Amino acid sequence: MSRIAAFGEVMMRLETPGFSTLSQSGNLAYSFSGTGVNVASALARFGHETYLASTLPDNSLGEAALAYLRKLGIQTTFVNRGGRYIGMYFLERGFGIRPGKVTYTDRLGSSFNTVPRAPEDWVRIADSVDAVHLCGITLAMNELARTQIKQLARAVKSRRGTVIFDCNYRPSLWGDGGYALAAPHYREMLELADIVFMNEKDALLTLGMPSGGTDRLAQLRELIPQVAKQYGIGTIAGTHRQVNGDNTHTLTGYSYTEGAFWFAQPSTFSVYDRVGAGDAYASGIIHAALRGDAPQYAVDYATAAAVLAHTVHGDTPMAAEAEVVKAMSRTAGDVER
Repeated sequence: MSRIAAFGEVMMRLETPGFSTLSQSGNLAYSFSGTGVNVASALARFGHETYLASTLPDNSLGEAALAYLRKLGIQTTFVNRGGRYIGMYFLERGFGIRPGKVTYTDRLGSSFNTVPRAPEDWVRIADSVDAVHLCGITLAMNELARTQIKQLARAVKSRRGTVIFDCNYRPSLWGDGGYALAAPHYREMLELADIVFMNEKDALLTLGMPSGGTDRLAQLRELIPQVAKQYGIGTIAGTHRQVNGDNTHTLTGYSYTEGAFWFAQPSTFSVYDRVGAGDAYASGIIHAALRGDAPQYAVDYATAAAVLAHTVHGDTPMAAEAEVVKAMSRTAGDVER
């Protein structure tokens, strides 16, 4: 198995009970999450040696977050300490036609986004791992975060490690004119990446690529091969989601690798908690790719991992490999005794 580091912010998730809104509820439950946390945790459950590269405040909140990471099986060797704040978001889970809602606090004041790391840190991380996972959410933060994510990507690339980049464009984080602001940073990251998670919207809106396709699938088939060729990317993967009228979701995983598209069979399922499912899919693709699995198996495995992530509470994927393999061969299960 591989040694993998994920670089990203650790956030505190504060959620209302059940499906209540913030204006209704007087109680909040907290946990810790973030794209890097989710991916590192899932890959640890798949048997990899995983690390989180981040910065946490040097106080009780930071200690609580560290304890949570260790419980997930994530190595904390590359977690820096400094500053006083941790990023937070409030989650209100949707139901029916009411969508779920995420409200961020002032993330720019968090330790991750204000405390610089020593340049030698990137060399130390790059020398210790086989691959690194990086996220477009980090690019949206500030110049310090953008500088650091690029430094780490270059350090890993220079040592022939695998650079994994999840576009994860968030309009609420980039603000007005966000696509234009994001474009040069995304292009720079794509130049360094070996495995990328993106869809046709990223190509259309962030990269500004034209398409004659009349629907999402046609646009995907037209644009993703162009991106792979232009930037020399080995694998580009993602999902298409459809929200159905009966509150179920249908998910179709795809991967463009070895010059061809690979699609999973669409999976329809009930949703318990949607947040973090994309990270579960990414973790499945990463696991299969680093292990050298066939592309069709990789996309089927990743889709099953994503579906399972919808069935548990919290952002962080909790399925072990045996559970994902079992989910690949059945649509629902009885009680296991």
